[in-house]
Amino acid sequence: MTLGNMENVEVFDTEGKGRGLRAAKELCAGEVVFAEPSFAAVVFDSLSAQVCHSCFRRQEKLHRCGQCRFAQYCNRTCQRACWEEHKQECGAIKNYGKAPNENIRLAARILWRIGKDGGLVSDGQLTTLDELEDHMADMPEEDLKELKIDVHNFLDYWPRGSRQYNVDCISHIFGVINCNGFTLSDQRGLQAVGVGIFPNLCLVNHDCWPNCTVILNHGNQTALNSVYHSQRRIELRALGKIAKGEELTVGYVDFLNVSTDRQRLLKQQYFFDCTCEHCTNHSKDDLMMATKEVDGKEPSESVVKEVTEYSLKALEKIEKARTEGNYHEVVKLCREALEKQDPVLADTHLLHLRILSVASEVLSYLKFFKEAAGYAHRMVEGYKKLYHANNAQLGMATMRSGVTHWHAGLIEDGHSMICKAYAILMITHGPSHAITKDLEAMRMQTEMELRMFKQNEYVYHTMREAALKNQPVSMMTEPIEDGIKEMFRKK
Repeated sequence: MTLGNMENVEVFDTEGKGRGLRAAKELCAGEVVFAEPSFAAVVFDSLSAQVCHSCFRRQEKLHRCGQCRFAQYCNRTCQRACWEEHKQECGAIKNYGKAPNENIRLAARILWRIGKDGGLVSDGQLTTLDELEDHMADMPEEDLKELKIDVHNFLDYWPRGSRQYNVDCISHIFGVINCNGFTLSDQRGLQAVGVGIFPNLCLVNHDCWPNCTVILNHGNQTALNSVYHSQRRIELRALGKIAKGEELTVGYVDFLNVSTDRQRLLKQQYFFDCTCEHCTNHSKDDLMMATKEVDGKEPSESVVKEVTEYSLKALEKIEKARTEGNYHEVVKLCREALEKQDPVLADTHLLHLRILSVASEVLSYLKFFKEAAGYAHRMVEGYKKLYHANNAQLGMATMRSGVTHWHAGLIEDGHSMICKAYAILMITHGPSHAITKDLEAMRMQTEMELRMFKQNEYVYHTMREAALKNQPVSMMTEPIEDGIKEMFRKK
């Protein structure tokens, strides 16, 4: 296993936060600060039959391991590439009679890896798992009970012929997974499909307005000859210019929460009090809770309270209908909620943005593209006022809005948004990421169509209509899963 660009960083002791990483030289926007393959990783229980256990790509047809009948692979190439990692797990699952939960499977893979290669598997690895915090002393009683149950089940699952570990060591590994398990996405970066441990990444501290972002870059499908797969590689990328000696930070939670909610989430999951500048100064909280002025007058507190309570209840109904696949009901509920919100809540209000997001996504899926485009545009305009200019979530939202406008035949706005999204994702994802490559192809296509549109608008629309009749626009992805917004896995 190789670690890339570790000469760009150095470990240092941060005031009040323990160890951290800082830049060993000046870095530019979009530069890969370092790349790191997973120490160990597993597919989520809920997606174990839909995602390749080797390359973590979603596939319609997977080939099951003939021995344990649990692990699934794209093909023989993926299965052979994963065998060194899976062979002990394979026997353990057979003897246990079933596959244990994802936490137990990940803990076992970690300990098998340590038993085979030791705690340091590369000269570029800056810390061992023994040195990472498990925060067991900070865990609430309910979480400790769950951890103890996992430890008990782990001991039943762990083969007698493997190296034995004491309960404290096993508990520490579960604590590390709980605090540091990094969410792995599918090949398009759109859905969380698994969890892995990346020791160097664990040293990067949080900031609500970070100077870096983390992306999972699966690499090339053909490059599957590594024992511990290069396609499960994270890249830490600079969001802007970073000075030598400046601390490197990432956002553990999505910025689109008011500061008190972000602080609560960080305390619950990661056991620290966030004192970053944006939390201390409550930056942008006013925008996230902003109301709409009409003729210079703001709505009364009672009206705002009424609309807020209505919106929260509507979101519960919307989520239920979406989970059940009742998308026409989702659209109906969104339209009603937006009608209620529009005179009262600003387009930067978090509840308004959530409804706009769901409405645009589901309407796109149902092919009501013009209505979806209108909502998507409003959502992106709100995001631009809240997110960092190079935020990955802003880039993804702008990309989806651009594609929706293109589907609606709004070629000028569609091309403009796709270009803006491409500029952001070139920094956050880089040119080799699958989604950036797709976006580049889309950018070239819309540029060609825009030239045709400017030459003769009538001919353009006639040709487009004929093309769509002969080759219908493919249906958008079913809108069940939200985009990945948290860096580390939620409990």
